[in-house]
This record gives sequence, C-alpha cells and structure tokens, in this order.
Amino acid sequence: MTSRFAVLSGFAVFIFCAANFAAAADCAGLKARSGPGINITSAEIVPAGPAASPAGKAPGAAPAPALPAYCRVAAVLTPSSDSHIEMELWLPAETWNGKFQAVGGGGWAGSISTPAMASALREGYATASNDTGHQGGNALFGIGHPEKVVDYAYRAVHEMTVWSKTLIEAFYGQKPRLSYWNGCSTGGRQGLMEAQRYPEDYDAIIAGAPANYHSHLHVGDLALNIPVMKDDALKVPAAKLDLLNKAVIAACDELDGVKDGLIENPEKCKYDPAALLCKGGDQADCLTARQIETIKRAYAPIITKSGEIVFPGKSYGSEYSWNLSGSQPSPVSLGTMILTYQDANWDWKTFDLERDLKLADERTGFINAIDPDLSAFKARGGKLLLYHGWDDMGIAPGNTVNYYTQVQSRLGAKEYDWMRLFMVPGMGHCSGGRGPDQANFMSVMERWVEGGAAPDGITAHRVSGNRVEMSRPLCPYPQTATYKGVGSINDAANFECK
Repeated sequence: MTSRFAVLSGFAVFIFCAANFAAAADCAGLKARSGPGINITSAEIVPAGPAASPAGKAPGAAPAPALPAYCRVAAVLTPSSDSHIEMELWLPAETWNGKFQAVGGGGWAGSISTPAMASALREGYATASNDTGHQGGNALFGIGHPEKVVDYAYRAVHEMTVWSKTLIEAFYGQKPRLSYWNGCSTGGRQGLMEAQRYPEDYDAIIAGAPANYHSHLHVGDLALNIPVMKDDALKVPAAKLDLLNKAVIAACDELDGVKDGLIENPEKCKYDPAALLCKGGDQADCLTARQIETIKRAYAPIITKSGEIVFPGKSYGSEYSWNLSGSQPSPVSLGTMILTYQDANWDWKTFDLERDLKLADERTGFINAIDPDLSAFKARGGKLLLYHGWDDMGIAPGNTVNYYTQVQSRLGAKEYDWMRLFMVPGMGHCSGGRGPDQANFMSVMERWVEGGAAPDGITAHRVSGNRVEMSRPLCPYPQTATYKGVGSINDAANFECK
C-alpha cells in the first residue's frame, strides 16, 4: 500500500521537476528579448554543480564552492554605434531571494567578474557584471574610440543595470525588490558614479577603495614615480623600505593601546624618516638624503605650483608594499595619458605635471566620480558603505577619506544614517596586507537596508591556511578600534570603537 507521505512526496517531486522545466523554458525564451540596444547571444540553464576554478589558483587550494542551478544570460549591449559591451546575468533557477546584486570590475576592467557573480549567486541573488565595453586590461581600447571611453566611464554599468532589471522581470514575473551594487577599486568608482549620475539604479552601494579620482590618481602616480625612474639617487630598494616600515611600526604601533604590528590610525603617526639618515656613505641599514627626499614625497600629497592637491600621499605603515625602486621599464599609470594624448606610444619621459594634469582633466575628466552632491541618492533612501585599507599601495586611502568628508560638507556633517566609511588597518588594495582583510560587507549592508541596523562596527578577520589568526572591529570613521586592556589582542571582543 502506498503511503500518503509517499504520494505527497511524489507530487512534490513532480512540482519540483515541473518548476525546473518551466525555468528552463523561460530561460531559453529570454533570447527573444533581443532588440535595439541588446543582442542576447545565449540563454540557458546551468545545472547545479562545481564552480569553475579561477585562473591562477594556488596549488592545493580548496575548490570553489558549488553553484546552485541558474539561468545564464550572455548579451552584447550597443547603446552607441561603436559600443560592444559584453555582459552576463545569472538568475537563480530555484531559490531566488527576490533581489539583484551587480558586481564591479578592477583596473581598466575588460572582463566579466564571474568569481564575484558566483558569490552573489550562492546567496540567492540575481547577479550581473560586464566588461565595460572592451577586452583586456589596458587603455588602448580608447584610442580613436571616444564612445568606448564613455562606456568605460559610466554608460556600460548603467545600461547593464537597466537591461538586467528588465530581464529579471521577464524571467520571474516581478521586478527585484531591492538592488545592490558591490565593487572595489574600479568597482568602487563605478558604484559612486551610479550614485552620482543614476541615483535610481541602486538602493544600496558598497564602494571599496574607489578609484573615483581617476585622472588625478594616475597623474599623481606618474609625478611620484617618474623622477625616481630618471634619477638613480632617488631610488629606494625594497630592503630599505622594509627597514623604514619597521621603524614606523615601532614608533606608531602602540598609539591604539596595543602592540600588534598594525597602525590603527595612520593619520596620528608623525614619524620622520630623517631619523634613519646615513651618517656616512650609503649603507644597507640607513637612508641617504636623496632616498629620504623620495620617501617624504611619497608620504606627502602631490601638489601643483599653485598649491592644488592632485592626490593624497601614502599612509604610514604601508611602506613595505611600495615600489620606489624605479626598476620597471615604464610607469604603471600610463593609461590616462595614453587616452589624453590618444597615443599608444606616448613618451612618459616628456611628462609635465602642470600641463598634463590640465589636459587629463579636460579630456578624460568625465571618468572621474567625484561629485559630492549625493542628495538625490540620499533622498530616495539610498545607503552608501565605503571602505578602504590603510596599507593600500595602489590608491592612497586619503582619497576616500577626502571624498567622504566632501560629501559631509555638502550635505551636512552628520550623515551616519545613510553613509558610513570604514578604514581597515593593515589591509592592502581591496584585500591582502598584514591586517584583517576579510569582512562580509554585503551582509552588513543587508542588515542596514532590510533591518534598519546601521553598522556601528564590522568584524573583520585575518585568515591564513583556512585558520582565523585574528579578528578586529572596523569602526565608522573617524572612530578607531581601541584595546580595552584585557584579553587577547587577536579577539575583536576585546576592542571598542572610540
């Protein structure tokens, strides 16, 4: 005799299978949504299973967690006659949480951020990413193609967002109830650009280490590094930067009340590298006067002759991550000047700060996302979470602090109800470094948006070999984590935000 439970179970299996078949049919049917501005090249169900391993994964590293079944949509967006924006949208086939999370790129982008999409998909999000309209990680795509530079600057993300929401509604029969942006570096710039230009696109934006002052970031980097590349006396070897870093840590580590190898608040550090001046000739355990000149220039903001700050200087405590050896064949930050002069062979030896900054702002300034007027985003209830590692070697942390304070100055000093900044001690560019570099900013943002719990602190972890070495609270700027005086210094519970 067949039990009632077995019958019901069989019925449930039938319903489950039917739902899967319906999802597969609906997924394939999305190709019919191609039209002006979008060509959907693929729409197919991907069954649950292991995620593809990221390129360059370390030998012996744990495999990527499995992905749930999803509808994978690949499309090409053409908002202009010279646009070719490749995007993907992944739609959970069985357990959609009703929300949309778009993820950003890095550097000059040029690829779809599938690892970040996979993380969002595992949490039940419909998720999307795009290549900003070109392939490859340099600025050569923009020579002779002004529309492609516009796509990179802001249009690709907005177009992807609009089309993603349209396809989500077509697939599920309803719009996403909330839309989140999550990105770091270029992804952080993209998030701020959305808040500034298209405040209706996202309900909440996570912007880490934003490269939002794009032209000034690159011009400032050239102004610091080109003199070092031209003059051997200004070069500072990595071993001497490590020597300097040890001296800085010794001088400023305990300002937060605990000796842990991290500087919680580099803004309070006042170390003078002249303390390491060689008494005689150049030696391994000291710095020459010319090397100290380079180091002081690295700490200080790049400034024009008129006193305009181009870009902030590097943070105390991050010296171990700098590259001031001048050994590279050409500066890293050539892209903005390649676009400015529309010349793939632009000669960096001809760089002139005053002239080239003016030209870069005139010709590529629309890539910048520096408008502090976020009143429209705030008015619609938008939430903005900024974060930046104090040991970031690529983008000076002071740039994010500056933008945060500029927004406060524009909209009012007490903006804690919708915008918060978290500085991360010891973290490098978006991750890595010596500090606690792993924090679930997305879950914090969810609680803020969906539960009304504004983050008064975020617990971050440093993990090595799948083992948590330490945890530390990240505090809303300008508060910092301070040791209570009792308990393990590797336990976040023993610190408080002050």
